[in-house]
Amino acid sequence: MSLEQPAKFFVNSGLVSSRTDIHNLLRPLLRQTVGYRYFRAGSLVAQGTGWVERIVSDHPEISTFFTPLSICLNVDSFEHLEFETRPDQLLVYTLVQGDERVVVEYAPYNGTDSNVQQQAFRFQPEGFVQMELSGMEPGDAGPNGAEGGTPAGG
Repeated sequence: MSLEQPAKFFVNSGLVSSRTDIHNLLRPLLRQTVGYRYFRAGSLVAQGTGWVERIVSDHPEISTFFTPLSICLNVDSFEHLEFETRPDQLLVYTLVQGDERVVVEYAPYNGTDSNVQQQAFRFQPEGFVQMELSGMEPGDAGPNGAEGGTPAGG
């Protein structure tokens, strides 16, 4: 008779407390743009859209952070993860620690949702100067007239 509990079974939704399961469920978010909402005691504190740069576990020195430029998720920052499948078959993840919750969901920009602020970077050349730097070609005289840029005697 085994003392280990059998693995849990989830289909499209669930509450996960195993660090390994949380890490595996969050892994598809890596290198994705996601929307996030941060709640404390049931009240919305902050929200935004950001890029998931890292998902880690077993690294107590690395914090979880959410910014529009970069998101780092440390599995050990949370007690558990709740997930559910939306009607469009994308997942909604709710990371929970005490009375704090962060809801994370993949939200592709479709041009009709006014809540999504994702925009393509637009290069505007006004105010920029283009510079071309070229190295010395073999045979060009460098400082002190030495070939290839090496001073004579050096």
